[in-house]
Amino acid sequence: MPLILVASAALSLVSLAVLLTGGYLVWSWCEGAWIADQLGRPYLVREPWRLAVGLGLLAISFLGKWPVTLLLARPDASATRPVRSAGEEMASPTGSRLYVERHGPPDAPTVILTHGWGMDSTIWFFLRRALARRFHVISWDLPGLGKSHAASLGAVNLESFAEDLKFLLTITNGQPTVLLGHSIGGMVIQTLVRDHPGALASQVAGVVLVNTTYTNPLRTMALSRAAVALRWPVLEPLMRASVWLAPVARLCAWQSYLSGTAHIANRLGFGPDVARSQLEQTTLLATRNSQAVLAKGNLAMFRWEAEGALESIAVPVLILAGDSDIVTKLEASRVLARDTPGGELAIVPRANHMGFLERFDAYNPMIEEFCARCTGADPRRAAESVGVV
Repeated sequence: MPLILVASAALSLVSLAVLLTGGYLVWSWCEGAWIADQLGRPYLVREPWRLAVGLGLLAISFLGKWPVTLLLARPDASATRPVRSAGEEMASPTGSRLYVERHGPPDAPTVILTHGWGMDSTIWFFLRRALARRFHVISWDLPGLGKSHAASLGAVNLESFAEDLKFLLTITNGQPTVLLGHSIGGMVIQTLVRDHPGALASQVAGVVLVNTTYTNPLRTMALSRAAVALRWPVLEPLMRASVWLAPVARLCAWQSYLSGTAHIANRLGFGPDVARSQLEQTTLLATRNSQAVLAKGNLAMFRWEAEGALESIAVPVLILAGDSDIVTKLEASRVLARDTPGGELAIVPRANHMGFLERFDAYNPMIEEFCARCTGADPRRAAESVGVV
């Protein structure tokens, strides 16, 4: 999500400025100023406002996320949580070590979930719970994020991720499989189709692309002209600096998280109905993942292109788009639907880039119905709760 990550970087500088200003004011109050009275005797003067303002700014710097979350998001009706279950680590042919979780009946049709950039597989809390009643759900962390380890920073690119996804198709017990990806996850699926069309020939029964694009996301986000113009003079150097100065970038990210400025940046990816746990989880994941990896992934997306990759796809494709998505605008989904034979476009109202989480009540039924239609899943299993977490 280049737009959100760039906003996070900018707001982290604001957060750092608040911290430094608060620290300076408290220090200057402690130091005080020596002034001579009418008789020439020196005495120490401390200005109370410096202490009050300094302590206030420091409080914002380390405690701001709580009031910010309360102001920016609604109370939860059903809270999401970044929970894990018993997963396993698998060695991919790319050299990366993939963290994989399985849920639901192993003999059922399979759905492989590929998350968006900056997140990890815990972001599928609502969808995984819904699908695991009747499908074998495989969720994984992209290399370098969550609990997966990239072979190297050089392996953080869409071509390697597509190879990893191809490998995951070998662990589906031979069941008909639906590939589902959000944002960069949808881009990974398109890269798989582009580079390895044979991988979909026999086993893949359908594809779901959620709030994604077909090209460099700078070209299909809000303010795209400005983003493209700023790519080489600003965005590329910023991403490279995040790689070179990874420890500093990590400290800045955590300080921004504590101050709440990271929450403000991530709020840009939601619509009007975002709940507090959704905003908190999204911000937490984007913070605790390696800032160097995030920057490398952004650089890889800037160089990615797959327009027309789905023109010869032979399986059904469901394209889900939010009507208010500013990270991958609705026009990108329309192009995908236009270029995909038999592609189905569904537009969700009041949904931004993280609509699948915020509006899970709208996204999940459409996804479940499409997966059942493609794979012939047994409807009787919908009432079961085998392996649901």
